[in-house]
Amino acid sequence: MRRAADYRTWLFDCDGVLLNSNAIKTKAFFEAARPYGSAAAERLRAYHRKHGGVSRFAKFEHFFSGILARPPGKGEMERLLESYGTITREALLSCEAAPGLHRCFACLPRDACKIVVTGGMESEVREVFQQRGLASLFDAIYGSPDTKEAIVARGLEEGTIARPAIFIGDSKLDWEVSRQFGVDFIFLYSWSEV
Repeated sequence: MRRAADYRTWLFDCDGVLLNSNAIKTKAFFEAARPYGSAAAERLRAYHRKHGGVSRFAKFEHFFSGILARPPGKGEMERLLESYGTITREALLSCEAAPGLHRCFACLPRDACKIVVTGGMESEVREVFQQRGLASLFDAIYGSPDTKEAIVARGLEEGTIARPAIFIGDSKLDWEVSRQFGVDFIFLYSWSEV
């Protein structure tokens, strides 16, 4: 069994791990899809909960192909993405951050790499972390439109993720990515929707 000091890379999911934002995102999917009817919006919300950690792009693609069973019209996908982003942006700036986050990071090895690997929009998460004073805790922040699998694969290939590594997440996808790449995993459940 490894100790915290043994890990060279610490990977953190954002929603449900670093920020108490899962409920915010769940509500935002429903609200963005509400113009298509409550039944369709509820199906998207259920799909989102079942597929935690997957990007908004993939979820809205499923909304059109799997729920509405039609391709999006001109500008329709962009309007949904913008609506979702508008709903979540302000809420991410004010939602609760993980208690003891700064103390936790003070206990991690100084030379360990600390990386955010999120299904959230990379530019949005970087902006929120900058405004909240959290960006300086991390060596890098990565997110969608890249998938978590692509982010971890690229990091291992380029050497920005060194082994042994550990991923702290709150979704089945986080666990699956950890297993796929031989990275240890810690499941945080207090804010999880799993």
